Amino acid sequence: MLLLGSLDARSAKAAESFAAMTYNVRYLNAHDREDLWSMRRSKVVETIASADVVGLQEVTVQQLHDIQEGTSDWTWYGVGRDDGKEGGEFAPIGYRHGRFEAMDHGTLWLSDTPTVAGSKGWDAALPRTMTWMVLRRKSDRAEFLVINSHFDHRGQRAREESGALVAAEVDQRAKNLPVIVMGDFNATTESAPLKAMRSGKSVSLLDARDTVEGKPTGPTGTWNGFKSIQPDRRIDHVLVDDRVIVQKYETLDPRTEAGRFASDHLPIAIQVDLK
Repeated sequence: MLLLGSLDARSAKAAESFAAMTYNVRYLNAHDREDLWSMRRSKVVETIASADVVGLQEVTVQQLHDIQEGTSDWTWYGVGRDDGKEGGEFAPIGYRHGRFEAMDHGTLWLSDTPTVAGSKGWDAALPRTMTWMVLRRKSDRAEFLVINSHFDHRGQRAREESGALVAAEVDQRAKNLPVIVMGDFNATTESAPLKAMRSGKSVSLLDARDTVEGKPTGPTGTWNGFKSIQPDRRIDHVLVDDRVIVQKYETLDPRTEAGRFASDHLPIAIQVDLK
């Protein structure tokens, strides 16, 4: 009986672990020719549906509707970066509502006026947002903080300031919660923006790739430009604090039926549990 009880406990614990994913899905661009959204949509949705909690980047409102239609057992939250409604790209967070419930959520703009919708920060080319959410796992009522963002592609100062803003937000909101921060940060691992994100005063963020229990799998880069994967150019990241146990870390390489990349970025998926 003791052995059976031990096995049951381990099985229950394994069932509580979940997959978190970050994925830049490439915005709906009518000039993408053989990589149009209509040709990639089904594979992108299939990839998203393989996880449990997902942060997406570059999502237009039409793409979000398509993704919502293909993930009927999910709940999504996000706003357009241009107006806080449906204008411009979204950086939404989605989750399986059978496993999780949202306790709180919100959006901040990566600028000196983070609560002003559409505000553009520093030397950024475009308005950028940070989506945050506190999720509760229904199986054990454990709560955790998720942050998803997409840093500017041109402004170096904007990326650094955005990293510092994320760190400050984690310090303020995490309290005793485990933390998962993910997104397309347009910056490599040891760059100033990533260092800024890891500069929190009360919460130390770590690269999930460095904390995984096993060996990371998949390509070493996350950018392909619809042409080829660039080794070691990892500009999409997942960061965690020490209350998140990273069991697996994989860079995925989803392809369409035509054999083309499903997006110009590769998604990162991690299997995690909470301490």
